[in-house]
Amino acid sequence: MSSKKQSTGMVLLNYTIDPDFQDVAGVGSGSGTSPPLPEEKQQDSSSVKLEPAVEEYTQLKPYAGMPKEVLLLYSSQARYRVPREVLFWLIVACTLALVALTITVIALSPRCLSWWQVSPVYQVYPRSFRDSDGDGVGDLKGIQEQLDHFEFLNIKSVWISPFYRSPMKDFGYDVEDFRAIDPLFGTMQDFEELLAEMHNKGLKLIMDFIPNHTSDKHRWFNLSRTRDPHYEDYYVWTDCNETSPRPNNWVSIFGNSSWTYDDVRGQCYLHQFLKEQPDLNFRNTHVRQEIVDIIHFWLGKGVDGFRMDAVKHILEAAHLRDEPQVDPEKAPEAVTSEWDLYHDYTTSQVGLHDLLRDWRAQMDVYSREPGRYRFMVTESYDYQEVDKTMMYYGTSQVKESDFPFNFYLLDLPHNTSGLWVQQLVQLWMTNMPTGRWANWVVGNHDKPRIATSAGQTYVRVINMLLLTLPGTPTTYYGEEIGMENINVTDSEIQDPAGKYNSSASRDPQRSPMQWSAHTNAGFNNKTNATWLPVHPDFTSVNVEVQKKDGRSVMSQYRFLNTLRQSELPLHRGWFCFVHADASVFSYLRELDGLHRAFLMVLNFGKESAVTDLSSVGELPEQLTVLMSTNGVSDGKVFQKSGILTEVGEGLVIQFSAPTRFNPNHPKQCYVSEKACYLGAMDILYKC
Repeated sequence: MSSKKQSTGMVLLNYTIDPDFQDVAGVGSGSGTSPPLPEEKQQDSSSVKLEPAVEEYTQLKPYAGMPKEVLLLYSSQARYRVPREVLFWLIVACTLALVALTITVIALSPRCLSWWQVSPVYQVYPRSFRDSDGDGVGDLKGIQEQLDHFEFLNIKSVWISPFYRSPMKDFGYDVEDFRAIDPLFGTMQDFEELLAEMHNKGLKLIMDFIPNHTSDKHRWFNLSRTRDPHYEDYYVWTDCNETSPRPNNWVSIFGNSSWTYDDVRGQCYLHQFLKEQPDLNFRNTHVRQEIVDIIHFWLGKGVDGFRMDAVKHILEAAHLRDEPQVDPEKAPEAVTSEWDLYHDYTTSQVGLHDLLRDWRAQMDVYSREPGRYRFMVTESYDYQEVDKTMMYYGTSQVKESDFPFNFYLLDLPHNTSGLWVQQLVQLWMTNMPTGRWANWVVGNHDKPRIATSAGQTYVRVINMLLLTLPGTPTTYYGEEIGMENINVTDSEIQDPAGKYNSSASRDPQRSPMQWSAHTNAGFNNKTNATWLPVHPDFTSVNVEVQKKDGRSVMSQYRFLNTLRQSELPLHRGWFCFVHADASVFSYLRELDGLHRAFLMVLNFGKESAVTDLSSVGELPEQLTVLMSTNGVSDGKVFQKSGILTEVGEGLVIQFSAPTRFNPNHPKQCYVSEKACYLGAMDILYKC
């Protein structure tokens, strides 16, 4: 058999022809062989040039394995090129449309709520929460042991009262060292472990911060009283007479003169609280820097926010003039109470808000960490001067606190009626700057427990009010189970204020947390010691018992808190006043674009009431109760012309209606940041 050479192809008009293709001239064959070429032609048989006029490429269809040149020939044909271009531009158009839609959604979407807006703030008084070592006083490890309680309640934000090193003249509000943990509560390692475990569970820790004063045992004060050049003006000193140390008529919160003579320095120092709590001098730049450094210290540790204590007292007038008397006829020597004076020179002085804004700016540096916003709330009892409280929100250009504590609901027990509750709520909502976030407080470590001051009858309806109003609720430990004040005899008083005046003692609202029916209410299960007596009702009013009872105060608190966080109208929708009378306070929570809405009917009166809401055209004729605080009305259907509530009963009514209330009643409605719901895409947008 004679050997044959395989033809490798030929070039036709700069295109390569497949050797296995049978062209019209008969060159090549399907067998892949060709007749022998003359020897002189074999060397260039792979690239024969033919003129266009001689041969024309007539391949009819693309085929597998075709070379690039053939592929390009066919790809330029209209039937291949047009679909390809259409597909390309279609992809480009779809991509641009998706980008535009994404930008639009982002631009129109309202701001996401931060962690301090989503959850109630739960106040822990560490002395009374949980004792882990048996000394009778609560501690940081005790708090860590009970973190599951916050998870059960769906609480995300926990404010812990002071645990700094302190002589405990005012139970931690007299700080000896801002960078140390008092051994009574544990160690710095205990704190770091608590903080880490809280963060692991998705909880946020808010620390109490006391900028106005220190303890008289603080290193700064000891150096200041000996006139150390650097620390000499760290506190407010003035000349005075040792036998009559009253440079002016200023009085302390705890009564009597705000001035105490120091025999080491030979001058008087200012203390707006106890004499063991000397006021810092914030007109000294070094003091201001010291406080900033302490803020950085704790933010560096990872704390999530601060509750700024007694902020209105931080600055005082430099001229030290007498303050005007409330009763000008009263003898000056009889002026011994804070209520005897108008505090024109000792509170809310010019420059105060500059300090707070600077601290806010320091915190904002740490807030740049993704998901690590640092929260700031201020404490200031301004009573009738609500406009002063509102200043702590800052301005539209300069931010201050996220919100100042709203203490006006603490007055709720003064007059249990629907009209009174509406007045207290309206006081805040009408004075709050536009676009700001509300908050509500019904109890704390300084005020009687709401279950005692208002009565057990109203505990459930007050919790319903707290958890369905717009803004952030604050819950003092034990309120979720309806704890009451204890009775404290004169010999049992621990509170310094109570030792000055037994009727002013704050011990009754600081009794140990009631965890179970076991010894010491489960507060201390190692010894029989408790720093204050346990309330005698602990066998029935405790966490363990109420967790098992679906109708308990705690179960209702948990249900309402979960409802609040899961329903858009409740946590970021409109709030609208609907009705108020001697017994009932009623309001709506709704969101534009969402048919589902909620009506609250709360009876704060002294007798049962039938509420007629037939004049509210936006409500359907029949209303179904989602939850009743007494359980009897759960699932009941009322005509809107006759909604029955018993004394202390609250109703959450869920309904669906196409028409919203707020557009037709703008003076009765409030919203922090307006948003609308788009059902087709299940999203919120600015509207």
